[in-house]
Amino acid sequence: MSFFDDIARSIAFLSRLPVADRFFAGHDGRMGRTVRAFPLAGAIIAAPAAMLAGLLAAIQAPPLVTIFLAMALMALITGGLHEDGLADTADGLGGGQTAERALDIMKDSRIGSYGGLALIFVLGLRIASLAALMAVLPPLSLVITIMLAAGISRFAMLYHWQALGPARPSGIAAGAGQPETESVRMAAGFACAGAVLLALTPPSSGAAVLALVLCAATAHLFTRYIRTRLGGHTGDTIGATQQLSEAALLAALALSL
Repeated sequence: MSFFDDIARSIAFLSRLPVADRFFAGHDGRMGRTVRAFPLAGAIIAAPAAMLAGLLAAIQAPPLVTIFLAMALMALITGGLHEDGLADTADGLGGGQTAERALDIMKDSRIGSYGGLALIFVLGLRIASLAALMAVLPPLSLVITIMLAAGISRFAMLYHWQALGPARPSGIAAGAGQPETESVRMAAGFACAGAVLLALTPPSSGAAVLALVLCAATAHLFTRYIRTRLGGHTGDTIGATQQLSEAALLAALALSL
């Protein structure tokens, strides 16, 4: 299978965008190799929302309205996949005193108070940060920043996925298999290229370093916490890692510019 097949399968795995059946011919559903395309797929998935934000910024639309519309489009494209993981993870960690109880809560499709608050605060932080960035970035820089943040945070979730074994043997993440080492290294290369491009995107060169460090620290510390609380990853904690790391990156940029 070619790398372009992996990009297509990654887009299908991470979003609701339609992907032709031919990309799945002979594929067994395991994601160990496919994950190498996650950073690129993340940037592609974010492109429509980023371009909408850029177009509205170019006509000087109100920042909050612009970013709300862009994030709504993003959620439609992804199906709220990672937001759902964040909410379930927050409910499980907040309501479960033991790992077993937390995992049981995370399987419940209903959203509790912890999940609702997590969505409000993390999504609110992403929106507020992007609105602040829209006030200081040229439209093209805003587009690039949104796409790169999406791509880099997809590597953060891959880091979490590889660093931990599955917390339960029957989950979606367990069924998809563990990422292959070489695939993770290739994805890391794409994420590093994105980090360099973010640093070169005016006027964020100085702020980008702090933002990338905070993004990496968030993914690492959250992974350590999940190892302690649950003993391994789930599909929900993988999605939560993406949301938290992207919010950390964007917030650091907004505070530094």
